[in-house]
Amino acid sequence: MKFIECPRDAMQGIKKFIPTEVKINYINELLKVGFDTIDVGSFVSKKMIPQLSDTAEVLNRIDISSSDSKLLVIVGNERGAEEAVSFDEVTYIGFPFSISETFQKKNINSSIEDSIRRLGNIQNLAIKNNKKLVTYFSMAFGNPYGDEWSVYIVAHWAEKLLNDFGINILSLSDTIGSSEPKIIEWLFSKLISEFPSVEFGAHLHTHAHNWQEKLEAAYKAGCKRYDGAMLGYGGCPMAKDDLVGNMPTERMMNHFKDINKGNKIDFQALNKSYDAASSIFH
Repeated sequence: MKFIECPRDAMQGIKKFIPTEVKINYINELLKVGFDTIDVGSFVSKKMIPQLSDTAEVLNRIDISSSDSKLLVIVGNERGAEEAVSFDEVTYIGFPFSISETFQKKNINSSIEDSIRRLGNIQNLAIKNNKKLVTYFSMAFGNPYGDEWSVYIVAHWAEKLLNDFGINILSLSDTIGSSEPKIIEWLFSKLISEFPSVEFGAHLHTHAHNWQEKLEAAYKAGCKRYDGAMLGYGGCPMAKDDLVGNMPTERMMNHFKDINKGNKIDFQALNKSYDAASSIFH
């Protein structure tokens, strides 16, 4: 089981700038918990996401010396990827690839065709610099914009990214929190069985009433990689509706602890991180 904590996703939609020092102290607390990966920031347009304009400084100043957690940053194009690969601290580069043409243009101002070209270039950069590419399939569980969606479309893109570029970490994103448990279970079951060499992750946005049923559906289907954010804070500021929060990490970890799947997590450190998050996200 891999657990990915996403302070980047939690912070990116907040309009009031969170001081860099606060971000650094918070991420340092998260580094003590035992997450596999921490999504710490992004190299995207500072005009579009000003909250994360200090990602380079955050990377330079956080203390990873006593943590086994790996770091991930999001990029939207080759220029961002070039900046990301310059940091030895970064293991993973994340790229948001939407199977919705409409959302891809809204999110990173790119057509699907252009994004495929970017993905190939970014994958080459990642390989050259000993990084790993994580591709996020935005709108993986449905499409609110009227674009065509089916499990077969998702499978088509998974196959293309694997065969054309060797991309084998795909995180299925429920960008606006509209997925239903039966769709989650069906999609993960189909993809995991069809592409056994691909590591599929669950990046689920949820409402307070349905986080557990979504989590259980992904787990039942065989998913072993999960994203979350403390307090369930965050959401995509480029999406259609009001922000729908992330999977709440503290609830997710207690759920997996109950079924003996959260053994690598330091729950005392998790509680300290929860307290730190409560002082930031309120």
